[in-house]
Amino acid sequence: MKVKRKVFDAHTHIGELPPYKFYDLKEPVKPTVIEYPSAKEYIKHMDYYGIDRAMVISNYGVPDSSQPFSLNPVVLDSVHKADRLVGAIWVSGLAKDKERTEEALKHVKEKGIVALKATSLLGGTYNPSEWDDTVRGIWDSIVKAAEENNLVLHLHTSPGGGSDIGNALEFVKEYGKRIKIHLVHMGGGVSGHIRLVPRFLELIQDGYQIYTDTTWSIGFGSRWLLYEIERTGIGTDNVVFASDTPWGDFPSEYWKIEGAKISEELKNKIFWENAQKLYSR
Repeated sequence: MKVKRKVFDAHTHIGELPPYKFYDLKEPVKPTVIEYPSAKEYIKHMDYYGIDRAMVISNYGVPDSSQPFSLNPVVLDSVHKADRLVGAIWVSGLAKDKERTEEALKHVKEKGIVALKATSLLGGTYNPSEWDDTVRGIWDSIVKAAEENNLVLHLHTSPGGGSDIGNALEFVKEYGKRIKIHLVHMGGGVSGHIRLVPRFLELIQDGYQIYTDTTWSIGFGSRWLLYEIERTGIGTDNVVFASDTPWGDFPSEYWKIEGAKISEELKNKIFWENAQKLYSR
């Protein structure tokens, strides 16, 4: 399969993960099947589908908050070697990762770095009302780095727990007029979509710098978001295409937008123009 237009894949993962014994499995597994250990393998993936540019982020998924930091060097090496790639530095709001985050933030000015990436999937919460002074200080340092270097902050969203869209929206209300915030997976799942879509448009109208993508979205979720954008004219610049490969499936995510009943103008903005503007330096 080759894409039909210019594509900027705005959220993907690079680097290898060790096999892990998830849940109650008897043996360690590598569930993604495919991985991209370096820029060389990742560029082959891009060429196979005809992808023009992409954002690479540390691959993660095992329940160890220190693991994604170990792949920041792979991200840096990749964006230094390939102009088609831009990268996000992995950071964390967890107190136990404070020193790792301080070290990671030393690289924000390097060539090709356009974003920071954090998750509460591995612990903690995005909700500022639940932070202690130490955690608030860490998040403030992350936001300061994003603000001073014009970096976008990627936040993973998924139903329940610290990464729940309700917590992410509290974070947006605290910091979203200072920095650009990309809510990955548009809230994650049925409840996340229903809670996010109306608020997404409202927050844009209220001046918050909020963005999202449609990875992992249930069928109605992306359809509803795109319908509301075309109906209202709000948010045409605030949705970017992403595949979340290797955890996501590029062809499936591509056709979710390519096959949608929306204007060619909006498709081109989602597939290329919005991310090219947001992530070009």
